[in-house]
Amino acid sequence: MTPDPTTPPPAIVHDASARRWWTVVDGHEAHLDYEDSESVRTYTHTWVPPELRGRNIAALLVAAALADDEAQGRKVYPRCSYVARWIDRHHEFAALVATR
Repeated sequence: MTPDPTTPPPAIVHDASARRWWTVVDGHEAHLDYEDSESVRTYTHTWVPPELRGRNIAALLVAAALADDEAQGRKVYPRCSYVARWIDRHHEFAALVATR
């Protein structure tokens, strides 16, 4: 399914206490989970329910989270395979990746 370009993107919310970025679309929640250490944010899991797949929801979550990391000067570790692939396709965020 191709997203409708006339539909505004969903609001992406950061819940720091839950260590999660999330959104609700058509009554379904999608989220991106992370863990923090002293200097690195590790992205652990991206979940988009089947009803929302193919609508770029995961990409919107990752883009919002990494833009925030960049603004905060934070390094990231993409343990989640989706986040790792997303960074591979968006080279402008490659400098955020921490070496382990």
